[in-house]
Amino acid sequence: MKVVITGGAGFLGKKLARRLLQQGEMMGPEGRPERLSELLLFDVAQAAGPGLDDPRVSAVAGDIANFATVQSIVQNAATVFHFAAVVSAGAEADFDLGYRVNLNGTRNVLEACRALGSNPRVVFTSSLAAFGGDLPPAVTDDTPLTPQTSYGAQKSIGEFLVRDYTRKGFLRGTSVRLPTICVRTGLPNKAASTWASSVVREPLTGVDVVCPVTPETIMVVLSPRKTVDAFVRLHDLPVDSFGPGRTLLLNGINVTARELEQAVGRHAGNRKVGKVTWQHDPSIQRICDGWPQGIDSKRAGWLGFETDRDLDEIVRNFIADDLDEQMKLTASVSLPPP
Repeated sequence: MKVVITGGAGFLGKKLARRLLQQGEMMGPEGRPERLSELLLFDVAQAAGPGLDDPRVSAVAGDIANFATVQSIVQNAATVFHFAAVVSAGAEADFDLGYRVNLNGTRNVLEACRALGSNPRVVFTSSLAAFGGDLPPAVTDDTPLTPQTSYGAQKSIGEFLVRDYTRKGFLRGTSVRLPTICVRTGLPNKAASTWASSVVREPLTGVDVVCPVTPETIMVVLSPRKTVDAFVRLHDLPVDSFGPGRTLLLNGINVTARELEQAVGRHAGNRKVGKVTWQHDPSIQRICDGWPQGIDSKRAGWLGFETDRDLDEIVRNFIADDLDEQMKLTASVSLPPP
């Protein structure tokens, strides 16, 4: 079977790609395991990196907002993981780009899958940014979508589109609302939540970092390991498992920016640790404060989706899985001064 990952050159795209290549098979449209014969990674730049030099992998660069391009990459696909997006603060800063990629791009993926006529499996990454405003202490499976940013609005619209295309029988879609993924490898990006990785990642590589929110700021986080586990598990479950909304809200653990900083000290060992400086950015603070500060998804629990035990487990897994790669990246580039 052929699988497509849009945003395949990104952190999560490559993590999922390596997992799928390793396991070698996925649940097919007939409800039984099928061999993974082709894995197409699509992004604005060609995907490359450790573990992707595999004859089953093809890397394609292009524009998700170009329908002809999207139609060409999904040809004969049994499954599409749609990760490609302009991130939160980037979509807020550039209204037109955010809607071009996050709305038009998503519609292109769904229309291209509809045109296949084979009812393919589609997994769409949504976000906690779909919530906002006057929120309860913890959002649940039934909390209404009330986005307060352009990014959140775009993700909410994407969820409704996935639901409707599934209702019409064009595809078998599920949207997954992700907590903040921590700790990501790579360089800081334009996501309003990028600090949640930066205050762990940069200090462990000996780099100083500026945190733009207050130390007491709360973020709900989930590790890359548990996130990839969730994508694999979610893909193989029937879409009816996710209720009439065809949506899964993943649980995470609540941490503060200060707790993230302190966790580095507990696991630094003999490493030279970079310093965290607190420099408040009201625009970033406003976005982060508008997101849920807790999650209580009964459906995720019923279906067996796991969270990390604690913050220490998240940091230990980052050190074991990704720190060496991050050290090489840090050595090869010059990070801007904090």
